[in-house]
Amino acid sequence: MSSFDFSIRGNQFILNGEPIQLISGAIHYFRVVPEYWEDRLRKLKECGFNTVETYMPWNLHEPAEGEFCFEGIADIEQFIALAQKVGLFVIIRPSPYICAEWEFGGLPSWLLKDRNIRLRCYDPDFLQKVDAYYDKLIPKLVPHLCTNRGPIIAMQIENEYGSYGNDQKYLQYLRDGLTSRGVDCLLFTSDGPTDYMLQGGMTEGVFATVNFGSGVEKYFDKLEEYQPNQPLMCMEFWNGWFDHWGEEHHTRDAEDVADTLDQMLQRNASVNFYMFHGGTNFGFYNGANHGDKYDPTITSYDYDVLLSEHGVPTDKYFAVRKVLEKHLPLQPLALPAPLPVKVFGEIRFTECAALLDSLKALVSPLERTCPEPMEAVGQDYGFIYYETTVSGPRMDCKLVLQDVHDRALIFLDDQYIGTVERWNPQDLSIDIPKQGARLGILVENMGRVNYGPLLKDYKGITEGVRLNGQFLFHWTIYPLPLKDLSPLNFKGLEKASETPAFYKAVFHIDQPADTFLQFDGWKKGVAYVNGNNIGRYWEVGPQETLYIPAPFLHAGENEIIMFELHGTSQTSVYLSDTPILDKKSSR
Repeated sequence: MSSFDFSIRGNQFILNGEPIQLISGAIHYFRVVPEYWEDRLRKLKECGFNTVETYMPWNLHEPAEGEFCFEGIADIEQFIALAQKVGLFVIIRPSPYICAEWEFGGLPSWLLKDRNIRLRCYDPDFLQKVDAYYDKLIPKLVPHLCTNRGPIIAMQIENEYGSYGNDQKYLQYLRDGLTSRGVDCLLFTSDGPTDYMLQGGMTEGVFATVNFGSGVEKYFDKLEEYQPNQPLMCMEFWNGWFDHWGEEHHTRDAEDVADTLDQMLQRNASVNFYMFHGGTNFGFYNGANHGDKYDPTITSYDYDVLLSEHGVPTDKYFAVRKVLEKHLPLQPLALPAPLPVKVFGEIRFTECAALLDSLKALVSPLERTCPEPMEAVGQDYGFIYYETTVSGPRMDCKLVLQDVHDRALIFLDDQYIGTVERWNPQDLSIDIPKQGARLGILVENMGRVNYGPLLKDYKGITEGVRLNGQFLFHWTIYPLPLKDLSPLNFKGLEKASETPAFYKAVFHIDQPADTFLQFDGWKKGVAYVNGNNIGRYWEVGPQETLYIPAPFLHAGENEIIMFELHGTSQTSVYLSDTPILDKKSSR
């Protein structure tokens, strides 16, 4: 691709002197295994799109302060190169904060080591961290700008900032930080289409776009009030939606999506589908919302959009292409060959390792006066176990966790006695015998809040533990990020454990293929396939399967480990060829 000019003239985008309408779709490289990037991008192109859009999560690329990752699923340059190979332009959103239903909105948890840091504003401490990240990140993007013969035509400075704040000095600092590092393509913001959001999120010298799922005329009219005689663009056309645990699976009718798109194109607007392909929140990377209560997002990011979680075109794909054919000259549809999806059947677990027996094998414990949160001990994700000794006798004592983020299992002398949940706080009544007892608390970080005013979301026990009003001091702490399970000492499985435990199964296949792990009979936990954390499961639904992409499997021997918190009525799982994302649909 030669160097080309992408700019704005009046109310049109201009490419090499000719008007162009951007038809873009969001594919997050960090939610799709790299082996499938080209497949998804080709399906985007074949649907009639000319552009791909992606966020960039800071916490993926700088997982620990000063330690950077741009390999494997984090290889953004390879993703951009594949988009160019397929013939797509790229819109990139590297803003420090991305929302995206992603853990902490993409911000790295290590920012919270500094209790005084102020996020997403002109705070020198925060901006110092942003600058250090941008000094590594932006030089990787500049060679791929359209002005340097690359496919990147536009870059976002911050994400839906008007929903959060109104700090113009901060927005201009981010704008200038990009331009001073060599970014000379179109810069933009994206915000909700309301007065206060646009007033807070727009800034001088930066093109504004809006985000919505319907109400085309009303919301584009609002954008024109603030930005007259400029191109109209919906940067996030919400043609589906995400799910929280314990809620119903969200869907949207394909014809409704097609009709809304038709209205945009009749208005001569450009559009970015959020999402085109959602993918999966592998590992512990799901985010959470906090309105009236804390609501963590599920593992699947299927989003009910044009491609399913495992990349299969849906009814929306064909309905959208039909609308695009009315407005644009398209080539005949030539989809890539379908990727194989297989049933591998029942997989039985034969070995087990109890968590409480494995603590010292997994981590060296820390001694602290107070039960510190994860961030204070340098931990990002996973679980954390606190233990202290309580003197006795003490009868009918009220145990209070102040506060638990997000879900705690309570043990007395290694016996499970109850659960405390952030969204349903309640006190437990316990008896301490005359000889005293060991009090253990296992806390799960279920995902930091990714949107709204409650972003500073410390994990674990955030303040202290009280027994009948008395704070308990001097704790042994076991940080459990569970990134490496190889130190576990598995033993033969006789019966399911009544306390948290790891269950191991080995199985053999001839050829890898996509498959779905059905966890019927299992209650709550995390699943690993050949060392890859494929995400959380929970019997409350709506999701009842976990996606296993073929690249996670091997021809020959394979291993599944389930970390189950509450015991299971099954000692097997089933590998199916069908996802179940709506609990109701499987009953």
